[in-house]
Amino acid sequence: MEYMQAPASSQGNILCCECGTPIAPNPANMCVACLRTHVDITEGIPKQVSVHFCKQCERYLQPPTTWMQCALESRELLTLCLKKLKASMTKVRLIDAGFVWTEPHSKRVKVKLTIQKEVMNGAILQQVFVVEFVIQSQMCDDCHRIEAKDFWKAVVQVRQKTSHKKTFYYLEQMILKHKLHQNTLRIKETHDGIDFYYALKQHGQKMMDFLQCTVPCRSKTSQRLISHDIHTSTFNYKSTFSVEIVPICKDNVVCLPPRLAQSLGNMSQICVCIRVTSAIHLIDPRTLQIAEVDGNTYWRSPFHSLCSPRQLEEFIVMDIETVRDQKQGAGAGMRSNKHVLAGVWVQKTSEMNTSQQYHCHTHLGHLLNHGDLVLGFDLANSNVNDEFVNKMNPHHIPDVVLIKKRFDRSRRQRRRNWRLKEMEREREGMDTDDERQYQDFLEDLEEDEALRKNINIFRDASKIPVESDTDDDGAPRVSLVEMLEDLNISEDATGGEGADMITTA
Repeated sequence: MEYMQAPASSQGNILCCECGTPIAPNPANMCVACLRTHVDITEGIPKQVSVHFCKQCERYLQPPTTWMQCALESRELLTLCLKKLKASMTKVRLIDAGFVWTEPHSKRVKVKLTIQKEVMNGAILQQVFVVEFVIQSQMCDDCHRIEAKDFWKAVVQVRQKTSHKKTFYYLEQMILKHKLHQNTLRIKETHDGIDFYYALKQHGQKMMDFLQCTVPCRSKTSQRLISHDIHTSTFNYKSTFSVEIVPICKDNVVCLPPRLAQSLGNMSQICVCIRVTSAIHLIDPRTLQIAEVDGNTYWRSPFHSLCSPRQLEEFIVMDIETVRDQKQGAGAGMRSNKHVLAGVWVQKTSEMNTSQQYHCHTHLGHLLNHGDLVLGFDLANSNVNDEFVNKMNPHHIPDVVLIKKRFDRSRRQRRRNWRLKEMEREREGMDTDDERQYQDFLEDLEEDEALRKNINIFRDASKIPVESDTDDDGAPRVSLVEMLEDLNISEDATGGEGADMITTA
């Protein structure tokens, strides 16, 4: 028995009611061309729209007040453009959207849209059209504040009455690490400090709170009335936060008040500042006793530095002997485990033609050897004008206080393969002394591992360290593990611009 297959049914065509063209049946009984003459589904959708762009910061305005960073032909820019058309596309369905290539300098962005809409008798019509976005220049509020340099609501004035800027260099790196400089309108450097300008009082208050937790200081707040609206009782103030950092830097020789020295564990009054972080770290070079003085304690019992870095003299070690089993006095505090107490005979390099030598105790016994050069302060031949030194027993005042071992600076710079970032700020003028102080700060970072833990150190890929057999002079270095790679996203792995890697479907 054979089965006969029924012929496949095929849908017949009808004639368009307008032009008579054979078409497939549809609810409107009209061809696409005639249907478009009667219905335009793009009606009400603007074909040209303005987009505001800030030249200074290269951001686009997303109404009402948001400014966005968008690369050309990126998804973010496409989203921004579609939001400009959202109100006019409520009655149609968006199928597809994509960019049409234009010259980057033409200030035009073209977007090709595909939309659908139900028209006569339930027929669905699809249409493709192009919307042109004209880029118009408009300065954003942030750039307005930067250009108008007098527009600020709060200023933080940081001051330190010292001749050295080591504390400011440390503070700068802490600010960069915690990114507290991003909200500033302007950063201005003065001869004795630095000023931070802000558009909001809250940002200035946040900076002042950070400074109080980072360095020993005291602060004062004041405000000045700028304008007053009597109808709404609105007041416009400019606030000033004054922060004074203690006038003590690393490697300073200080003389403590007698009561403060007794409260710190019967320390000697003559001490050396080995570090300044959130507190002043002191060490007694005669006993290796260490102590920390916070900001509140300092301002209750203030003391000053006996010498400036320029007053330090160069000595040569003639003889050294480690001091062992030293007895501690009653009520003595903690002793340093990183230093070694030693008795040293030294002679000034400027007095090598004489037989004058000086004997002192030092905390640098772990670093010094015969013939090494060391920087110190000659108290025996100095005219010190300090009220606490004048009241001390002369037998308790050492002849020389040794501060740090001296290494060849040119060698250290030649093999240094790391760098630090700096804040963009207005400078009154940088002289050779500022450069010398900055090099001193870099050397302090190499010598103090505890200080490096609070700072981001970046590997300098552009500098190749030069090594030789004569360079190994025992100078401390920064290990490669402590260095960070400086992230640069301006280029991708293929060498092209990072923004070009973003594609839109």
